[in-house]
Amino acid sequence: MTAVDTQIDRRWEQMRALGPYGLLAVGAVLSAGAADLMDGPADWYGAGALVVAAIALQLWWNAVRRRRPDRGRTPSPAGTAYYVVRWVIAFALTWINPLFGFYAATGLMDADELLPGRWRRIGVFAAAVTLAGSQSGGLPPKSTGQWALFAGLIVANAALQLVIAHMVEQEEHRSRERVETITALQQALDENAALHAQLLVQAREAGVADERRRLAAEIHDTIAQGLTGIIAQLQVVANTPDENQAREHVGRAMDLARHSLGEARRSVHNLAPVALSDAGLPQALKATVTDWGERTDIRAEFTVTGATEQLHDEVAATLLRIAQEALSNAARHARATRLGVTLTFLGDEVILDIRDDGVGFDPLTLPPRTHAGGFGLDGMRARAERIAGALTVESEPGHGTAVSARVPLVRHDQ
Repeated sequence: MTAVDTQIDRRWEQMRALGPYGLLAVGAVLSAGAADLMDGPADWYGAGALVVAAIALQLWWNAVRRRRPDRGRTPSPAGTAYYVVRWVIAFALTWINPLFGFYAATGLMDADELLPGRWRRIGVFAAAVTLAGSQSGGLPPKSTGQWALFAGLIVANAALQLVIAHMVEQEEHRSRERVETITALQQALDENAALHAQLLVQAREAGVADERRRLAAEIHDTIAQGLTGIIAQLQVVANTPDENQAREHVGRAMDLARHSLGEARRSVHNLAPVALSDAGLPQALKATVTDWGERTDIRAEFTVTGATEQLHDEVAATLLRIAQEALSNAARHARATRLGVTLTFLGDEVILDIRDDGVGFDPLTLPPRTHAGGFGLDGMRARAERIAGALTVESEPGHGTAVSARVPLVRHDQ
């Protein structure tokens, strides 16, 4: 509850505690000034006794409210008794002098809090009867016209107060609904907090699994490919009697070993490939294709089309890894004589195409992985999809293979 709400409640409490005294005082003063409306000393003594009884009743009720504040807010037997006795006193005072009708108005202030259920309307109607007697000139009515006025005022007062009471009940109902809604929302927030915590755990677990897959793929793309190249170079050394040629292939094997070691270190730290450290993707792809062609003795060409953009590190690394895997597959399986790599900057997309004139294969008969223990096309596809891209493979036995990766063009500063 806010400070404003607390202050409003305090003022209402003061009005309920002191209001009856004030209305009784107004009625007593006005009645004393209109002594001609009272018939002799008996009315004066009767009015005085009733005023004392009203004061005593209010003192008692205020003491009850101080001891049990809840009794002033919710219907109770004590509250009902207080309301009934106060109405009797107000009716009797108004019978003696109609100006005491001001005190009768107290019955309209708290019927909704003192009387239970349908008794509230009965209490409001009873208070309206007393007020109508005061407004029509006193009780009992003394003429037909006064009786008609008395009846009309009862209807008017009761209708007005019942409408107000109905509006108050509706507002209370809406308040309870708001409280229930707030409670339900709080429960939903608590449930969402628990769900959020659960999702965080699941996301953490998924991140660990994804990181393991990434490291596995990085190791495959670096160490495994590097070792494959080293083995190929050493096999040439083992099968050639030419010392110069053997020395050349040993040098290539050593370069591959150094390159693979650097890639492995960077993969562990989730950094960009070595080839991207000092150059952009086009230069890195050109160097990779040239080096691959020299190692495999296959004619390899690289082409860039479109306006070159500085790509985001993750996009550049992904395309380079896809190209490296495609070249590795071509070296092992394609038996190609010519290979072309094209990097195309096309609006909001970057397209990487790798085409060879090798033996090809039937994509429908391809197992989930292109070779035992490797990642192959599945790994390339997973890399592209990780950055919201896609990878397609077109191949036919005897007619070569085309691999195409399309990824969003995300610039380096985005």
